[in-house]
This record gives sequence, structure tokens and C-alpha cells, in this order.
Amino acid sequence: MKKVLVLLMLSALFVSLAYASLGFKIGIVTGTVSQGEDEYRGAENVIKKYGSDIVHVIYPDNFMQEQETTIARIVELAYDSSVKAIVVCQAVPGTVAAIRKVKEFRPDIVFIAGTPHEDPPIVERTADVSFNTDDERRGITIIDLAYKMGAKTFIHYSFPRHLSMELIARRKDLMEKRCKELGIQFVSVSAPDPMGEQGITGSQQFILEDVPRQLAKYGKNTAFFSTNCAMQEPLITAILKHGGLFPEQCCPSPTHGYPGALGIAIPEDKKGDFNYILKAINEKIVEGGGAGRFATWPVPTNMLFVEAGVEIAIKLVNGEIKSSDMNAIKAIFDEVASQKVKGVGTTFNRFSDKGNFYLVIADSVIFGVTEF
Repeated sequence: MKKVLVLLMLSALFVSLAYASLGFKIGIVTGTVSQGEDEYRGAENVIKKYGSDIVHVIYPDNFMQEQETTIARIVELAYDSSVKAIVVCQAVPGTVAAIRKVKEFRPDIVFIAGTPHEDPPIVERTADVSFNTDDERRGITIIDLAYKMGAKTFIHYSFPRHLSMELIARRKDLMEKRCKELGIQFVSVSAPDPMGEQGITGSQQFILEDVPRQLAKYGKNTAFFSTNCAMQEPLITAILKHGGLFPEQCCPSPTHGYPGALGIAIPEDKKGDFNYILKAINEKIVEGGGAGRFATWPVPTNMLFVEAGVEIAIKLVNGEIKSSDMNAIKAIFDEVASQKVKGVGTTFNRFSDKGNFYLVIADSVIFGVTEF
């Protein structure tokens, strides 16, 4: 009996030593796997590193209609006095209200907001650090990439809720302007909102049916882009089957849409190995005749927003960096990115001159062209 107790104690000690101890807790709030797998997996990766020092909760799939639930889950984390920081990604509607509520009784808590859905100037004033892809600049870089891939027409799928978001609307305007400069026909198509009556299934079915219609109208050198996460998998599926170009997802990532669309089952021990994942995607795309017609960023943005967000939160809590120090923030972000795929290049910009809302762009890889 004593031997068993000793072994159990040693086992518990070994497990505790396997994690890096923070001395405090960090809360992570993400969507579910169906609404945002990258950020959910990012939380899992951080838990593997820091163990019980990380508290992970999810907001509802129907977050637009259940904002009070999102607010409640964020506020509930703050009731634990050992929680010193909270990372929210995606920072869906209700996040700003939750931060304000928490700051009333826990002004010490550090908040990191990834991919905010609410107005950037308000988010910047509310969260300690915010991240988003540089959607304004992507209005140029995505079109330039589509042009490089041979696009003659560019289809932009979205819906009113997304187009009411400032950065998405500005990106769309820049895309249209850049298309005009390069001689590409820009076509805006209104798709069903996954938060609407038809739900995610309805919006995905629309994409599967509409892509071949657009290709029949505009030809094989038509590039497609959607502002919604749930539409990426059916887009890839339809384009590989019927033709077309796919320069980038709304949230660029090797795991965003590609594995599901291509039937790639990533082994448990390879889920964080993006070199393996990129090679697996490349093989499937080439086999399907899509070489040179599909691209993405080599690392998942929302996963990085979660994982880098936690590392940044730790240093902010410990007083090692300031939220306004873009060089320090970028250095942490790049270190996390390079741990996934060596040599990943990123650029950072601020949303405002001296603010703490950071806009990120990474280099692209083109399947069938880039060497992996």
C-alpha cells in the first residue's frame, strides 16, 4: 500500500513538473471547434504548456443572439482572484461590455483581444492589447496574390453583419480599388449569414452551389474570397472540384478549411506540426490538379493570437513589457510563430499612431509552387 502511495505521489509530482508554473492563472475564451477551430486548438496547446494555470471556457456558437452568455463567461473568470489575465479570441460582440464590467471590480486584470468583432477604436480603448489581421492592407495583398495566380475575376462573399465591421468594409473597398488598378473584375456576392435563419449549414450549401455558377459565368481564372470562417471548407471543396482560384481565407491558416475539404486526418501527434500539415495539404492539392491555384499563410493567425496572447499577457502581468511597445509585442509573436514554422515572416502595424491595437500580416505559401 505504501509503495502505491509513493508511486502516486511521484506521478503527481512528475505531472506538476511537466508544466511551466506561472504562479497565477490566465483565462482563455474561444469559440467552439465548429466556429473557430484554430483558436480552440491554440487554447489546447497553451494548456499543454501551462496546465491548470490556464482556464479555458467557450462562448456559444450563436454568439450574436447570446451575448449575455459571452459576457457572463468572461465575467465569471474574473471572480477568481488568481486569474490575472484573460485572452479572448475571437473577441465577439459582448467582449467590450464584459471587459468594462470586469474592470469595475478587477481593474488589475490584463485583457488580450484577438480578432475583435466590435469597433476597433472602442476595442483599443478597452483591451490592454488587441490583435487582428491587417485587413486594410490585405485588401491589397490578397488581390496582388490573386493577380499573381492568374485571376481575371475576383468574387467577394459576405453579408451585412460583416460588412458593418469597419475593417472588413475598408478591406472590401480596397480590394475593389486594387482590382480596378490591375484590370481584375470585382464581383460582390451576398451570401447567407451563418448567424441567420439558415444557419451554418445553409450558408455552406449556398457556397457549394454558387461557386460552379460563378465559374460558369466568369471562367476558371476566377478567384474566390469569403469573410466567414464556416464558408472556407465548402469554398475549397467547390473550387478544387470545379476550378477557380483560392488565394486566402478570412483567417489565413493551413488548418482553416483545408484538412476538412481535402479529407486529411491529422494524427494526434502531428496536430501542432505545421510543416507536416503543409506538406499533406500540398500533396492533396497537387493530386487534385490545383497546383498554383491555392494558397494560405503558413501559420494559423487565430491560434497565434491565442498562444502569443498568453505569452504577452504573462509578461504584462509580470511588468516585463508595456502594451504600447510594438517591438516587444512583435518579438513575442514572431517567436511563437517561428516555433511552428521556421522562418515565418510577419509585419506589424498599429491601428492608430500610439495605440495598442496591432495589425498583422504573414507571408503566403502557394501549394504546388512553394517548396515544403
